[in-house]
Amino acid sequence: MPELLIEICVDAVDSALAAQRGGAQRVELCSNLLEGGVTPSAGLIAIVRKKVTIGLQVMVRPRGGDFCYSDDEFETMRQDVLTAKSLGADGVVLGLLRADNRVDVEKTRQLIELSHPLDVTFHRAFDLCPDLSTALEDVISTGARRILTSGGEPSALAGAQSLARLAQASAGRIAILAGGGINHNNAREVVEKSGVSELHAGLRSVTPSRAQHGSKNISPAAGMDETQRFIVLQENVEKLVQSLAR
Repeated sequence: MPELLIEICVDAVDSALAAQRGGAQRVELCSNLLEGGVTPSAGLIAIVRKKVTIGLQVMVRPRGGDFCYSDDEFETMRQDVLTAKSLGADGVVLGLLRADNRVDVEKTRQLIELSHPLDVTFHRAFDLCPDLSTALEDVISTGARRILTSGGEPSALAGAQSLARLAQASAGRIAILAGGGINHNNAREVVEKSGVSELHAGLRSVTPSRAQHGSKNISPAAGMDETQRFIVLQENVEKLVQSLAR
């Protein structure tokens, strides 16, 4: 089995610390993971950078929804890239598509040039592209260093064969970071079937509110308890790491 790098997706300082203590080598820092992850605040980036010594990748995504951005949204992304750089991030995570869901090569390249010398990951917007082989070449041409992908399938395990084809086609020109439903029960199988050497996992667990009393004046969104939090537990990161060490 190749030497593996584990990245954990987090949205809070305590989750970032849990990822580090559990043995992860990198975190992807986002906000609003219920919407797929958007750019975290400058304050959150600064505190996580202060607290963790492992790799810190910062999501640059101005909103949820599709990945076809207006001029104002693109300018927002430019400013967020500069903020991440100034606060000591090791890299940024981004993805821009055209209206036809093909990679927006020109705008992506502009952001990557602005990011230099940071490490740039093109995120799972890649999985929306109609032809992953073409998308792979497009992303490589932007100068990104890796692609976060499930191989175009709902999970990395389901897309393991597609991930293997992408890794082979990349021929070392870009790293393939497998993500989508990865945990200690399936990580080893994903690696064995795909041959990737980087894994991305969420590992979120529900934790109850620390507040002693809720408010009847707050109407939670349908099917949600807004007093709950989703956090990463150190023990779950350790389980993932250990499952790959056997």
